[in-house]
Amino acid sequence: MRTIRLLLLAFLILAIPATSMAQFGVSIMIAPPALPVYTQPMLPAPGYLWTPGYWAYGDEGYFWVPGTWVMAPEVGLLWTPGYWGWGGNAFAWNEGYWGPHIGFYGGVNYGFGYGGVGYQGGYWNNGAFNYNRSVNNVNITNIHNVYNKTVINETTVNHVSYNGGQGGITARPTGAEETAGHEQHTPATALQTQHVHAASSNHALLASVNHGRPAIAATAKPAELGGSGVVAAKAAGATYKAPENKGPENKAAATRSNESKAAENKAARAQPAARQPAAPRTQARSASPARPAPAAHAQPQARQPAAPRAQSRPESAPRAEKKAPGGKE
Repeated sequence: MRTIRLLLLAFLILAIPATSMAQFGVSIMIAPPALPVYTQPMLPAPGYLWTPGYWAYGDEGYFWVPGTWVMAPEVGLLWTPGYWGWGGNAFAWNEGYWGPHIGFYGGVNYGFGYGGVGYQGGYWNNGAFNYNRSVNNVNITNIHNVYNKTVINETTVNHVSYNGGQGGITARPTGAEETAGHEQHTPATALQTQHVHAASSNHALLASVNHGRPAIAATAKPAELGGSGVVAAKAAGATYKAPENKGPENKAAATRSNESKAAENKAARAQPAARQPAAPRTQARSASPARPAPAAHAQPQARQPAAPRAQSRPESAPRAEKKAPGGKE
């Protein structure tokens, strides 16, 4: 039974159209837009850590996942953001994760303590998280575990959102970041996943709609895309350029569509042509009453040698007429 199930699974995998697999390839052939400029919403409560916003890719192209405050799944864990990286022939998304140390996130300057290397937004101390006021929006009346330390950003200040490729960031992981990358990690929480899903369902967050300046750039809590905790982007990080090339598989889809339309048009043109041979049949049927006429003409042609006999009959005809009067007498 298990073997049958495995065979069915293999069959289903093989049955998946190649275009459905190619769609992901197209999504990563186009670099994500620049990071928008926005302010951070106020920290909602102690224990929440900042997770910066980023551009994700869906069925309709890139869409913005708002930055948000998230409750850490465990005390002592820090959030390493995900990032887009060029792999030589395509872009690939490297998922973020929770861990005891900050790993490599592409050198992307997400802001609010994530300047490209490490995290300067705070640290854990005796089970409580301490927030750096210089990079976090914290209400010191309600939050007491705060400190103020100026962050010196040694990386180039820009809004590029990806690593490698044309125009991308050239940063490489440090030894400490590589070590952190091999530690035990905890994936995104259920609320973080729900947050991404909510963003993917919001049409206004599509880059093609907001042109790199989303109306919901950040939220106070995950998956809450409305209310007072929503912050709009001040500006796009750079002039938004719509993708000029929708990708090979979109071209293939367009080609298939054109071929389908051409086939339909050809079939439509072929149908009248196919009926043309049937037209003579209809004419032949309508002309069938006239067929005896050609046959009658054909008979005289066959009886032409007997024409002299036909000519002698008119002579006998007058004789018949003479007999008629004689019969009356």
